[in-house]
Amino acid sequence: MEDQNINASSAANAAAQPAAVDKNLKHFSWLLKVTAALFLCSVIAALSLSAKIDSQKKSPADSEKSSISELKEKVSKKTKDGVAVIRVYGVISQSMKTYDWEKTGSSALAQRIRKTGKKKNIKAIVLDINTPGGTVAAVQEIYDAINFVRKEYKKPVVALFGDVSASGGYYIGAACDEIFAHPGTMTGSIGVIMSGMNYEGLMKKIGFKSEVVKSGKYKDIGAPYREMSPEERKLLQDMIDDSYSQFVKAVAEGRKMSDEKVRSLADGRIYTGSQAKEAGLVDKLGNYQDALDRAGVLAGLGKDPHVISGASEPFDNFFSMMNSKFGGGLLSEAFESGPRLEYRLYMK
Repeated sequence: MEDQNINASSAANAAAQPAAVDKNLKHFSWLLKVTAALFLCSVIAALSLSAKIDSQKKSPADSEKSSISELKEKVSKKTKDGVAVIRVYGVISQSMKTYDWEKTGSSALAQRIRKTGKKKNIKAIVLDINTPGGTVAAVQEIYDAINFVRKEYKKPVVALFGDVSASGGYYIGAACDEIFAHPGTMTGSIGVIMSGMNYEGLMKKIGFKSEVVKSGKYKDIGAPYREMSPEERKLLQDMIDDSYSQFVKAVAEGRKMSDEKVRSLADGRIYTGSQAKEAGLVDKLGNYQDALDRAGVLAGLGKDPHVISGASEPFDNFFSMMNSKFGGGLLSEAFESGPRLEYRLYMK
């Protein structure tokens, strides 16, 4: 019996020995890897220190020359003549600023166009336009800024139409020297619109009655709780017609067309880029690089000109992108829901 116990113990020890050896090998392998990693780190640190010492051994004259060379290179990049690209994305309006650093709306964009045009190293501007339009006054503010840069600083401005450049988007494009569009761009929609709702029938059904005290008979014109009178409709139509005439004049001057020709095209219809080119509303079909090349040629820089970075104010591109991502200005529209005259593609 004792012999059997001894034999069992010997067998258990013999079975445990390979497991112990395997465990020791794994431990040794781990130590080897750690040692190799530490050795590699020490080599890299030594090489880095050696390079630093070598750089410090350079004479003061060499260091000074290197610093001057780097400074000249940086200055050269900043002052090199080139073309600036400015984005016009989302619904155009004179939006209120929520924060001091939030520079959105037509006033900020118009100011940026003027400042960009004033810079001596910027020889031309490409307006990357992707907008369905916006309010009449806001669109005209940007239009005036473009004309100011072209006439005051004698700098060409080229428009590039993106997915949509309709109504007010086309209005500001008409101020540019030339217009590029993609074949599938949605453009046109030349006209003016003012829309509203009439809830009178619904209000009668639910027993709701509005009581209004006003200083003049037109003070609540366009109110949703009653039907519009013929006099009121004519008054608003006259406003629409006047704004429409301003639109026609801007297109006629920019595209060098007669008023009659523009009016035949400006019945609110929309065009593809290809159709717009056939109608004379667009100069050429092309992409971003084509518009950039043309701006460079018009400015005397040749094709593939240097693009000036930092031409826009900080955060401008970010807010422009956010504006287009959130439905082209839906957030601002929530605070601007009153009646407005609009140069705008109206497809809701």
